[in-house]
Amino acid sequence: MAKEITNREENYSQWYNDIVKKAELAENSAVRGCMVIKPYGYAIWEKMRDQLDIMFKETGHVNAYFPLLVPRSLFEAEEKNAEGFAKECAVVTHYRLENDPDNEGKLRVDPNAKLEEELIIRPTSEAIIWNTYKGWIHSYRDLPLLINQWANVMRWEMRTRPFLRTAEFLWQEGHTAHATKDEAIAEARQMHDVYAQFAEEHMAMPVIKGYKSENERFAGAVDTFTIEALMQDGKALQAGTSHFLGQNFAKAFDVKYLTSENKEEYVWATSWGVSTRLIGALIMTHSDDQGLVLPPKLAPIQVVIVPIPKPTEEIMEVANKLIKELKAKGISVKVDTDDRKRPGFKFAEYEMKGVPVRLGIGARDLAKGVVEVARRDEKTKELIALEGLVEHVEQLLSEIQDNLFNRAIKFREERYSEATTYEELKEILNIKGGFVKAYWDGTSETELKIKEETKATIRCIPLEGGQGEGTCIYSGKPATQIALFAKAY
Repeated sequence: MAKEITNREENYSQWYNDIVKKAELAENSAVRGCMVIKPYGYAIWEKMRDQLDIMFKETGHVNAYFPLLVPRSLFEAEEKNAEGFAKECAVVTHYRLENDPDNEGKLRVDPNAKLEEELIIRPTSEAIIWNTYKGWIHSYRDLPLLINQWANVMRWEMRTRPFLRTAEFLWQEGHTAHATKDEAIAEARQMHDVYAQFAEEHMAMPVIKGYKSENERFAGAVDTFTIEALMQDGKALQAGTSHFLGQNFAKAFDVKYLTSENKEEYVWATSWGVSTRLIGALIMTHSDDQGLVLPPKLAPIQVVIVPIPKPTEEIMEVANKLIKELKAKGISVKVDTDDRKRPGFKFAEYEMKGVPVRLGIGARDLAKGVVEVARRDEKTKELIALEGLVEHVEQLLSEIQDNLFNRAIKFREERYSEATTYEELKEILNIKGGFVKAYWDGTSETELKIKEETKATIRCIPLEGGQGEGTCIYSGKPATQIALFAKAY
């Protein structure tokens, strides 16, 4: 199997697609714009899902599941939300097929099986969930309601790319209800922090925390908090969002509660989510021209053992002992005993799949009491004494995790700029790329003009350093907000 992939500098888009394919993460399906997530790609998603689920439950949330189909009347109840997703909706109109009398052996939609009300395949679940919450929330004793669901959604995207933008994708979506505005804002900010912590501590991907401009907010939100990451081509990627929904959905679905003073009030709401897009972020943050590079905390296989040149009784005795000791430390490990493949082929295969550490065990090295240890991030290898090897590997995994984060931080810092004029903004975006901070007058008109002329968007107003007093780089008007501009996925 050929392992060569397109050079990242020559064609970044093809380089990305090559890694998705050759690392066996996903492939296109028979449905345009949809993907089949292959076992190795799904294993990465499971690692992400499981860690996030722990973090959600530590913050008091519980999981539930809501229907895939949303009655159109419910979908339209919150007007901004419906309008925001209308062009991406897949709609179910009929519930049965029948034999086609004019085309033998084929089926057609049964014209007598038209639904009384059309159903929307969920692009997001606020509508069905808030209609449900109406029956669950009655008094202040029912609040806060802290629920998350792991699900799939459908957004009929015209231009798709595996993981980054697909018609169907996997995600989690949290939906919470609160008695007060302050509680809901605190919840939205808390989950914003959870996402940032996960991205940096587990994905080794540095992010900038901020909030969206009005044009970039989630449809139906009062405020949207975001984490923004920088990919290796200098484009930004929105990696997770948390929304303060105010009382918009509570009013749309008439969700009220009785206060301790026996007064009826609308509840306050949040929603928040991340998706399989994070796998795309992982690829583009760390990988190289030899394939996928994975941070150890999210690698399905953290250590692979390759017998050299093939498994022998002596080698397998050592390998099995190492497996037992590594697993005892919570390290995932695999030994490749397939004697149909040469060691060099296996090395390239596990390098392509981003396995953080490779142990090569050969009879000659064993005679000297050493094992070859290769690290994927730096593509280096050294001979390490068998005695103390497990502790060395444990420390090495920690070093690789830190190294990937520090490397990504350094890359971002080199592409984090400040523009004081519009010409300077355009020049940086066209030549250097990355994040560019600049004063913005806060108007949609200015934001849209800059987007139209540069193809860059306001990624966020940073929570740190997003306020000041200056002059808008486009309009020349007084400005108090410092926006972060970038071209983005």
